[in-house]
This record gives sequence, structure tokens and C-alpha cells, in this order.
Amino acid sequence: MSSDPPVSRAGPLDRRYLSTTLAELCRIESPSGRERACAERVGAELRAIGVSAREDAAAEPAGSDCGNLLARLPASASAGRGDGQPAGDPDGSPRRSVLLCAHLDTVPLQAPVEPVLRDGFWENENDGILGADNKAAIVVLLALARHVRSVGAPVDVELLFTVGEETALAGARAFEVSSLQSDFGYVFDHASPIGEVVTASPTHYSLHASFRGAAAHAGIRPETGRSAILAAARAVSALKLGRLDDGTTVNVGLIEGGTAMNVVPELCTLTAEVRALDDRRAEALVAEIVDRLHEAANDPECDCDLDLAVERSFAGYAIAERSTALQVAEAALRSCGHEPLRIASGGGSDANALIAGGFETVNLANGTERNHEPGERVSEAALESMLDVALALLDEAALTPPAAR
Repeated sequence: MSSDPPVSRAGPLDRRYLSTTLAELCRIESPSGRERACAERVGAELRAIGVSAREDAAAEPAGSDCGNLLARLPASASAGRGDGQPAGDPDGSPRRSVLLCAHLDTVPLQAPVEPVLRDGFWENENDGILGADNKAAIVVLLALARHVRSVGAPVDVELLFTVGEETALAGARAFEVSSLQSDFGYVFDHASPIGEVVTASPTHYSLHASFRGAAAHAGIRPETGRSAILAAARAVSALKLGRLDDGTTVNVGLIEGGTAMNVVPELCTLTAEVRALDDRRAEALVAEIVDRLHEAANDPECDCDLDLAVERSFAGYAIAERSTALQVAEAALRSCGHEPLRIASGGGSDANALIAGGFETVNLANGTERNHEPGERVSEAALESMLDVALALLDEAALTPPAAR
């Protein structure tokens, strides 16, 4: 690859489009399972520039009202490869193709979204998330599509908009990776400064436990009852929670039980997760948690039945040093003035599912701040930088020697 390629840059119209469209997209509520309205807006934006998006059959398995959207934009010979050669390989072999991916869904809203621009940052006027995770990336992909349709691209481009990312990558896991024509791809889904490159991500397990005891009047016959809440409390108190080491976390995120203050609770459910960069460490922790749950249920003071479901939500990964997608990403970042920083993340992304499907993918930071929290925000500068990096990825991909593919 060239160390100093002629990077495509976004113009004033592209930058104006970023802010206007981000605000409009963020106003569209699209929590996981209800992505249809946002998907229709994305489809309309693409149709307006003559690009069609195909919806797949992921809606049902992902638990959504919509499937994933996949659009393709062919390379333009007039765009060249950045080295004076036409977009296709001179020997007639297939052109290079690059996938760019973002997800349509958000975490649940705490308040209606009314985007407001303050001191160069987009945030929610109300006390809740903005939805920049991942609508900042969506608008960058739409702006890139407009740019490519206007001035061309040196490689074919595929755009994938997924559903259910926030619910254990449900849409990406249901996506048929074999339908992709690209050589490698990029996800823009890490809320940290642009320049960070996720080279390792954890394996994730979810555990759903249901304790069933016996109901009784808490003031008259408590001795005949068996408290499911007590069993759940014993189990949680026996677990090691939080950050266990640099690459491992355990959390109990949901617990629910009981029917009334004066009734010994018959039922209590809890949901926990395990994340670990080391796959064997994840498996060992899951086994330990299962043991603690059974011990609590069988405690003589609890004596509850236990229904337990364990799911490996997604597999972790470590990007190989020789990865072409990684080399292209770092070259593109440098060409835009960002020094790449390789990081291990505690979060998952659609990259986990795509990699598990055998497709080479790199997750890149998108500059969003405080994702999943009230006060979430993204700057105009970050949006513009992300677009420049995305365009540079296409230029650098075109310069990649065929042997490295």
C-alpha cells in the first residue's frame, strides 16, 4: 500500500448533510425490535440517489419488525484506484469490494429524542440517549453513498444496516454472510476517539435463571412458604461481579420477583452475563455461576426449583497482525491525520458476528461519547472525521496489492 495515497475528502455539501440527517434520524425511535421506521428512512435516502437496498429475512430470528438492509454501489472507472489505473484490476479479475456496516437499533429510550447542537456537539435536549450509537455511523454511510454516486469510488462498496445489534447482535447473527461480495469490511461501532481500532473483543454468555419456591401468607404462614427471592439473593451474593481482570467482566443486570409485600415470593428470575477475551476463561466462569445458582436453589432454607438457560451470545476474536483489513484501516487513519491505536474492547459489535461467519472485519471507533447514557453526544468534527476516514478506506483498499487479499 502507498504510504501517502490521494485521499478523497468530503465537501461542504457532504458535511451539511451529516448534521441535518443525523438530527432527523435520531428523532426516529428505533429501539431493538422496532427498527422499521428508521430502516424505511435509510432506504428512502438511498433510493433518492438511485441505490436500492435489499431487506433480508432476519426480522423473525432477530425479534424485529424489520430485516437487515444490504445495498451495493459499483466502482467508477473514472474514480481510478488512486494510482492512475482504472477501478478494475488490469488483468480483468473482479474488482475489490469493501463492506461498511452500521446498526439501525438503539438501546431503549429514557426520554423522547430532540437533537440540539451545543458547542459543536449534538446531544439530546431531554434527559436521555441521543441515539448516536449507531446513527452517527448510519449518517456517515449515507453521506459516503451520496459522495460515491456523485464522484465515484475506486472499489465496489457494500453497505449493511443491521437490526438487533443491541440485543446480542441478533440481526448480524441472522445475516447470511455468504451473500457478501466484499473482500473485507468495517464496522463503525466503538464509542471512543477516532483513531482507535478494536483488535480484540470478548466472548459473551447470557444466563437466565428462574427460581420457583412456594407462596404463603408472610404474616400468618411464612413457615410453609419457600422464598424464591431469598434463593436468588443467595446466588447473587455468592457471585464475583464487576471487572474480574483486564479482560473479564461479570454482571447481574436484571432481577424480578414477588407479587405483594405480604406474600412469600414463589417466583424470582435473574439475568446475568459473562464477557471474557479468553474463551476458556468465559466457559469456566459460566460453569462456576451455574454451580452457585444450583447451590442457592438447593440451600435448605430456600429449597427451590431452578430453571436455567445458558446461551453463548457471540464469540470473541483477536485480529491477526497480518490482516489486510487492519493494515488498510491503519493506513486510512494515518492519511486522515489520526495515529492508529489498537485496543481490546469489553463490548461486542456486529464485527463479532461477521468474523464468526468467516468474514474479515475490523471495528473502528466513531467518536461518539457516553453511549447508552443520558448525555450521549457526538461532535460535528467527529462526524466529518469519520466520513473522511470511511472515504480513505476505499482509496487504501484500492491500493492494496492483490497478493495481500
